[in-house]
Amino acid sequence: MPKEFPVVWFQGAACSGCAISVLNSLSPTIKNVLLDELVPGKHINLKFMPTIMTGSGKIVMDILLETQKAKDYILIVEGAIPENGFGDIGEKSMESVVEELAEDASAIVSLGSCSAFGGIPKGNPNPTKVKSVEKFLDFKNIKKPVINIPGCPPHPDWFVGTVANILLFGIPELDELSRPRLFYGKLIHENCERRPYFDKGKFAKKFSDEGCLYELGCKGPYTNADCPIRSWNSGVNWCIQNGSPCIGCVEPEFPDLEAMYKKTKWNNK
Repeated sequence: MPKEFPVVWFQGAACSGCAISVLNSLSPTIKNVLLDELVPGKHINLKFMPTIMTGSGKIVMDILLETQKAKDYILIVEGAIPENGFGDIGEKSMESVVEELAEDASAIVSLGSCSAFGGIPKGNPNPTKVKSVEKFLDFKNIKKPVINIPGCPPHPDWFVGTVANILLFGIPELDELSRPRLFYGKLIHENCERRPYFDKGKFAKKFSDEGCLYELGCKGPYTNADCPIRSWNSGVNWCIQNGSPCIGCVEPEFPDLEAMYKKTKWNNK
């Protein structure tokens, strides 16, 4: 019998886009992830995930409680954590539920930029006073290993690859922002197909122009992710290949650093 790894997927202040992205994983498919052995001899047992659970109410909350009592599960948090009064689940505040779940988890994965850094819910003026998972755990003085997988949304490979790494080798090597170096180790700028234009000083002045998108607000020079070599939409394209500047969605400053299509502040120093 394969070893079972129970997983609880908690959804906080977010749009569910991260869940939808991961559910569209190409290889392995989400069916393979949930029903097969993701790595030989090891199987993920997804106990709780509101987006795809068919049940609701007390029945599913009891499953969550039973999993929590058994302990040693992987806790995946999608979305930021709002202050009390701005989000409830099972007639309890999101804050209190995440606090209880985090205490008994073996490891925590913050999926998406909202969970990793606050993301759009934390955008100025942050009306619901949301926190990222790491900052929330620090505030509650809960010491647990946290892996951040930011992105708006994150690429499905970043999530599935990280989970597979955990099952095979334990927590992967992380950067200073708790992101796996395997996926966030290099700048967009380093592998961008328009990099030769930048080196030659040929910059696009409007979106349909040939040239580097730097002058149109591209944040690739300070954004760490492997989008240029991985691509999106089942490998079809990615933002810059589609004519849009990188908006830096995997960085902590997103979305407040600068308007999407305006040169970044660091660029104007």
